[in-house]
Amino acid sequence: MTHPLDAARDPIPGTAPDWRPTPGTRTADRIQLGDFLRRRRTALRPEDLGLAPGTRRRTPGLRRDEVAAMANMSTAYYEILEQARGPQPSASMLAGIATALRLTPDERHHLYLLAGHAPPTPAEPADYVDPGLAYTLDAVAATTPAFISDDLSNVVVQNPLNLALFGSFADRPGHEKNLTWQWFTSARWRSVLRSPSPQEEEATSLSYVADLRATVTQPAAATLVSDLREASTEFAEMWDRHRVSTLHCPTKTVFHRHVGHLDLDCVVLASPLSRQRLLMLQPVPGTDTSDRLRRLQLLISDGQSAATP
Repeated sequence: MTHPLDAARDPIPGTAPDWRPTPGTRTADRIQLGDFLRRRRTALRPEDLGLAPGTRRRTPGLRRDEVAAMANMSTAYYEILEQARGPQPSASMLAGIATALRLTPDERHHLYLLAGHAPPTPAEPADYVDPGLAYTLDAVAATTPAFISDDLSNVVVQNPLNLALFGSFADRPGHEKNLTWQWFTSARWRSVLRSPSPQEEEATSLSYVADLRATVTQPAAATLVSDLREASTEFAEMWDRHRVSTLHCPTKTVFHRHVGHLDLDCVVLASPLSRQRLLMLQPVPGTDTSDRLRRLQLLISDGQSAATP
């Protein structure tokens, strides 16, 4: 059987003879992805990115190691992408490559399609709330503390039980509405979200950092990261570990002055149509947290002040 690269009109130099496409991606797209990356890289001038032109460059445009450094990935991994082999790049890696290669919005859209990913949605207006997540937020309001945030963990909207447990975040200015900022800069916030052990608290810190890593190519993310590095040595140390993952919330114990301790598991629902996500705090099975949440809901319904943990 003819190897797919043999049938390509302009095969990419350096492709391994035993290459096979990643499952779930088409052979033609893998070839085109490598070709697209190579052509965009060689079309850029070093001086366009503030790099010295140099006199010893053997090829036009940027070197692979320069693109890899700006995209926060290894040179070896970037090389195998240009050579149409290796694992499928993640969405966060594609975002880094798009920024490094200064792709236009149309070129960025094309890059994601070639790599087998849905192109990222544009940034929502400041007051935007994903309608599907908002419907679910309202549907669970009577039993489950929940809120909607953007992918940087800025709180967008909270339901009444969440407000009663944690106070208002959505209307706070600047970083004060950001949960990652609160976790690394506010001793009070950590005292509210009590971890069962130091190990669990460290796991929560790493989860926040790794989740933020996935969105670091956004300008707003870069500003948040810079400010967090200055404000928290713990964040700076964890950031330099360069872990990347989506948000995971371990079990939390929250104390409320009216109803006592609540043991809560966190469930995260991400919208396929926006950059927002819904975080729901569900009672841990086998505890009396459900009863305590019902009591808190009655306090809210009776109009009593329950908004302070």
